Amino acid sequence: MHQGRRWIVPAARALVLALALVPVAGAAAAQDCALRDFLTMPLPGAGGDAVVVALEAAYPGLRADAGAGTITTPQGATVPLAPARDLEGAARLEGATVGDMFAQTYPPGYDLTARSVPWADPGRARNDALFRALYGDSARAVRAALVRVTYAGPGAQAAFDVTTRQCVATQLRAALEEAAALSPPPDDWFRDTGGSFNWRVIAGTDRLSAHSFGAAIDLNTGLGGYWRWSGATEGAAGPFQSTLPPALLAVFERRGFIWGGKWHHFDGMHFEYRPELILHARLTAGAGAPPQP
Repeated sequence: MHQGRRWIVPAARALVLALALVPVAGAAAAQDCALRDFLTMPLPGAGGDAVVVALEAAYPGLRADAGAGTITTPQGATVPLAPARDLEGAARLEGATVGDMFAQTYPPGYDLTARSVPWADPGRARNDALFRALYGDSARAVRAALVRVTYAGPGAQAAFDVTTRQCVATQLRAALEEAAALSPPPDDWFRDTGGSFNWRVIAGTDRLSAHSFGAAIDLNTGLGGYWRWSGATEGAAGPFQSTLPPALLAVFERRGFIWGGKWHHFDGMHFEYRPELILHARLTAGAGAPPQP
């Protein structure tokens, strides 16, 4: 398991990054969020449903009741806590339940072996009702909580509009600060970036992208790689040769962001805030739950 490191940032760069969390037009006030390291934070003791524990630990104030089959968000919205369905392939992505989100285990660390299995895409299944309850039910509602967070490396700068809800902006700000302090800095990955908030459906589907909720960013589109651009067919995405620095991946995962480069249908530029999946992987480590085809 990756252990957290202390990063020393020059005072001038720290000041730039401190000013980087600038609200965009109409943004709601940021939450009072304590910074967290999802790779090393203490986990609850043994016992309890791993999905429930992961959700409640990931989103402060969220309550999941397995008995009642409900999730109540910090804002008071209630959504069904339905189990995973007995489905495979693309069928699992359509109308995904909360349980479907955890049917495949996301593997923290720089391990791309699991993605060789067709349809091994931990994190691509998203429960639409939960995302809407956590982040907003419309483009207007999501946009009202956006702030601009900036990467300020020695040779590159990039800006991303993300939500303040569920502490996304706080966690991303820390990740970008730590990324800029890496040696060597991953500046190439912050040039020609693919963006952040964009209320849209995923190409070739009717499902809303995680970008719609201000909870995802895309780094360098040329370096990242995307399965559709490679000419691959669905269910047979083929090999993926990543050049993402392992240290950069560790920074993002520590702050709760999963990487699309671990998907069979690879999206090597894509990071989205899914701390529940990282915590669930830690809770179930050694439980013998390999990715399902």
